[in-house]
Amino acid sequence: MESIQAIKQRFGIIGNNQALNRAIEKAIQVAPTDISVLVTGESGVGKESIPKIIHQLSHRKHNKYIAVNCGAIPEGTIDSELFGHEKGAFTGATQTREGYFEVADGGSIFLDEVGELPLTTQVRLLRVLENGEFLKVGSSKVQKTDVRIVAATNVNMFEAIEKEKFREDLYYRLSTVDINLPPLRERQEDIHILFRKFASDFALKYKMPTIKLTDNAIQVLLKHRWGGNIRQLRNIAEQLSVLEQNRTVSASTLQGYLPASSGTNLPAVIKTSKSESDFSSEREILYKVLFDMKADLNDLKKLTMELMKNGNVKDVEKNNESLIQKIYGDNDDEDIDFKEANSNNDLIAITEHNSSKDTPTPVQDKYYFAEEIEEEETLSLHDKELELIKKSLERHNGKRKLAAEELGISERTLYRKIKQFDL
Repeated sequence: MESIQAIKQRFGIIGNNQALNRAIEKAIQVAPTDISVLVTGESGVGKESIPKIIHQLSHRKHNKYIAVNCGAIPEGTIDSELFGHEKGAFTGATQTREGYFEVADGGSIFLDEVGELPLTTQVRLLRVLENGEFLKVGSSKVQKTDVRIVAATNVNMFEAIEKEKFREDLYYRLSTVDINLPPLRERQEDIHILFRKFASDFALKYKMPTIKLTDNAIQVLLKHRWGGNIRQLRNIAEQLSVLEQNRTVSASTLQGYLPASSGTNLPAVIKTSKSESDFSSEREILYKVLFDMKADLNDLKKLTMELMKNGNVKDVEKNNESLIQKIYGDNDDEDIDFKEANSNNDLIAITEHNSSKDTPTPVQDKYYFAEEIEEEETLSLHDKELELIKKSLERHNGKRKLAAEELGISERTLYRKIKQFDL
């Protein structure tokens, strides 16, 4: 069995971080077997090196090794790419095609970004892992394949399983052995070594003197968060090698190449809760406006009914002061004078159209229009209203008062809707 240091030299891996060494050690140990391996880690940490190590140290090293980026293949064609298709299976299938699993028979397949696989493809992949069987697209003939599968992802698989974007049974099939690669910010001792290696490579490539960093610049390099990990560090080294005339780079010069948004390698405060009025889409904002209009219309109906029942403007104005304030606000230009509108304390005459000219409206039907306020409006917005109420309650941890203020309705109205919708 080759040593960790020998493997690093063979595959061009740089660094002495303990977590990195442990990942390489696990790859060496699992290589002689046919166990499925899942490589996890952030984007840019070098996950593609692990399947190469596993393949080259296995008994399959003389057979094919195929790397497939699952996130780069369209959903409609990925089944055909992986498993092949028969002639005429779909529009454009002018001939039979072999898939990667058929071509790599006896070898290894590296499925990069496996978390991006569609659910239908996940079912097919699960069958391959269980018994080595697969079906070409458009074929009913079961075929066998003998491949070693190594997968990689930067997705949090447990969150993906919880959101039903990834099958739990497939995850446990793929992750018989889980190898995690640490992000660059956790490999402080390796950052400057990697930069020097990249600077040396680019100096040779572009036939220029090698870039060097001052002591202060090295400290800036170490404190940076490196969200893009090794890939980002390599890009920075290349930019400096090509663009800088002065081959000794100061801290201020280096900071000009680092994204300001990433900041330093310090703990970041992440805002997880949304603001009280934060809606996830313009459609929700539109629905909220419609519900506000609906609430205002119901308030106007209620005020009209009070005027019609009592006929006493002063009492109505006194008893519904908050309601009037809510509807009309503080606009002095729109001074509503209920006395002028109803100087004789006469009720608003509301008549029901009838084919008979001389037939008066019965007394019991006098408030027919006002009684409509009791009816539930059967709007197509019903489901959206329920959804908005649920989201608002979730945002405020069930506090009805805050949720009612956000939705623009009274707490009593919200309580009635909660009872109505059985929330």
